[in-house]
Amino acid sequence: MTPFQLVGGAEKIRALVERFYEVMFETERALTNLHRTAPDGRVDPGSRQRFALFVMGWLGGPQDYTEQHGHPRLRMRHGRVAVDIAMRDAWLRCMQTAMNDLQIAGPVRSYLDGRFAEVADFMRNTAT
Repeated sequence: MTPFQLVGGAEKIRALVERFYEVMFETERALTNLHRTAPDGRVDPGSRQRFALFVMGWLGGPQDYTEQHGHPRLRMRHGRVAVDIAMRDAWLRCMQTAMNDLQIAGPVRSYLDGRFAEVADFMRNTAT
């Protein structure tokens, strides 16, 4: 089974992404402000949808993100933002809280914790 299947498929990943952005809005407003936002100040639905598609494909699910948007090129797409250790850690706190809130646990949680940490660290583009 793929991590996509183990976490609970598309609906669970959509729920995870929604919770992630709500946690970000509630606790890490500086991160929210780096995204396109809706009139209420939350990350806009299009950004949420793209991130959900990315996570699905990244975890071995449908490759809709790549089919619709091409290769993720994460560092290039985020290059306009200085990603430092504090920002990486804030992003990870939001994701960990979202996973906690959705009760993602066990071996798939350990896997996700490691993978999200690797990607978040890869996104750093400043020395601090």
